[in-house]
Amino acid sequence: MESIETMNFGAFARKKLNFLALFVLAALSLGALPYGAMAQEGAADPDAVAVEESAAEAPAFDYYGPEMIKGQPVGAEEDFVESMTFQPQFTDNGDYALWMHDAILMPIITVISLFVLGLLLWVVVRYNKRSNKVASRTSHNTLIEVIWTVIPVLILVVIAVPSITLLARQYQSPPEDALTIKANGYQWYWGYEYVDNGGFEVVSNMLSEEAALDAGEPHQLAVDNRMVVPVGVPIRIQTFGADVIHSFGIPSLWFKLDAVPGRINEKMLTITEPGIYYGQCMELCGARHGYMPIAIEARPLDEFNAWVQSQPGGMTRAQIEAQNAAPAVQDAESAEDAAEAGDTEAVEEAEAAEAAAEAA
Repeated sequence: MESIETMNFGAFARKKLNFLALFVLAALSLGALPYGAMAQEGAADPDAVAVEESAAEAPAFDYYGPEMIKGQPVGAEEDFVESMTFQPQFTDNGDYALWMHDAILMPIITVISLFVLGLLLWVVVRYNKRSNKVASRTSHNTLIEVIWTVIPVLILVVIAVPSITLLARQYQSPPEDALTIKANGYQWYWGYEYVDNGGFEVVSNMLSEEAALDAGEPHQLAVDNRMVVPVGVPIRIQTFGADVIHSFGIPSLWFKLDAVPGRINEKMLTITEPGIYYGQCMELCGARHGYMPIAIEARPLDEFNAWVQSQPGGMTRAQIEAQNAAPAVQDAESAEDAAEAGDTEAVEEAEAAEAAAEAA
């Protein structure tokens, strides 16, 4: 009897102890839940904070207004003389070409035209039928033949020197560190691909007449998304035709380059002043050829970088270099750790990975 009571008491005690243990475990678990949740939140917070910080660090960017328009055609009703000549130039090549036109070509053309006109008038007056009853039978004049051969040759030599210089300047290869932007011609709009800034593409369509006038910009030249570029930085403009032949041309920047399907053309562009510059497709490319304008907005480098960071997937060159350098740093640290541990095979693998990252 006593043994049965002892067993019942032991069972009862075990049940009580089990219950108490369960109660304590439950209390500890409930107490740990908030800390677990906090730990999970703490683990997730760095990413969220990083996103928020990167969004907060991205500089603000505002597009230029119509007061910054510098390169556009001028109508005769605005300025008759300016409407008949070249637009003001905002590149070094454009300045050189405009100088060549104004200081060399136009004076030579003017002098030759006036000289020929004077000769014609002199012949009309001096050698008409009334003044010369008997026509001259002169057939050869060695001096005149030498003069009209030598003088044109000298004129062509004078023109050739700056002309060849301009051609060489226009097709100068961009430096290795030039910023690469790819202009893709589509029927009938342009797409600007920022190869060195994350590879994002900006699609540019012409604004409607109402939208352009509301923005204070010229109709058939204003676009919804401009091609933003840095000032004073060599830019490697690459052109490509996605469907037919287009031509990327901006008169005020002295720039024109065909966009041909199946091939990439490239040319260097360096803009000297901030502003807005307009151009158009200059190759007949279909029914809406006249409705694919080009609008370039040139900004100082820090403002260009701010614009790049405002684009989806856009990164500055410094950000890309830092991102590419991170694996190399990790590989170097791995090599050091492996060297300290005496693992020669791991050292070789880490050094090979580091070399591959540097080569890339």
